Amino acid sequence: MIDLHSHVLPGVDDGARTIDDSRQLARRAASEGITAIAATPHVRADYPTTPDRMEAGVETLRVDFAEQRIPVEILHGGEIDLDAMRQLGPDDLRRFTIAQGGRYLLVEFPYTGWPLDLEQKLFDLALTGIVPILAHPERNREVQADPRRLAPFVGRGGLVQVTAASLEGRIGRSSRKAAEDLIEAGHAHLLASDAHTPEVREVGLAGAVEALPNDELAHFLTEEAPAAIVAGEPVPHPPTARRRRRFFGR
Repeated sequence: MIDLHSHVLPGVDDGARTIDDSRQLARRAASEGITAIAATPHVRADYPTTPDRMEAGVETLRVDFAEQRIPVEILHGGEIDLDAMRQLGPDDLRRFTIAQGGRYLLVEFPYTGWPLDLEQKLFDLALTGIVPILAHPERNREVQADPRRLAPFVGRGGLVQVTAASLEGRIGRSSRKAAEDLIEAGHAHLLASDAHTPEVREVGLAGAVEALPNDELAHFLTEEAPAAIVAGEPVPHPPTARRRRRFFGR
């Protein structure tokens, strides 16, 4: 499996505090079969992470994990705030793309409200040749009230990332229901941990995979689509959420 949203870089944002935290997250990920994690630190007013700092952090973890024999590859990335996005030049935006492939960028979706200029900002991003991936929209109250609001965005080629903890029910009923609705509508393209520390939204996808309705969908959300994103290739349409087993066994 591939996890394309995490805050595994130590001392950069509100994620891992120390390199030991990073090691714990990576070892836990490896124990579940995760082979690669994208380091996607916040890029916003309270955490103005620069591309240089992100790249230095990735290199530090790569060297350390090799020495510690932790079998997890760390990929470049960033979780870009909508307001911060316009302040970054094209070169910086590409340095923050997943695996620095220049094609896919993780964009932080707000937890409350619907940004009035959302479409314009995402359109401007698309003009640069970058495909936006909306991070955890299932946790937004507007999306929870009507997940269909994301349909036009997905119809124009945008991608959606759902958080594993939402699907497991660890963030609340509303987030879980919205995650299920997005997946059933074919409006979710990857499952990620959004791991911060060993204690806060810990890394791991296995529990959420068990909650998915079929193995084909699980493979798509954790392997096929993330691998295409890392490779900079087109992401295929999600398979149908036919229910070989019901969500959460219900």
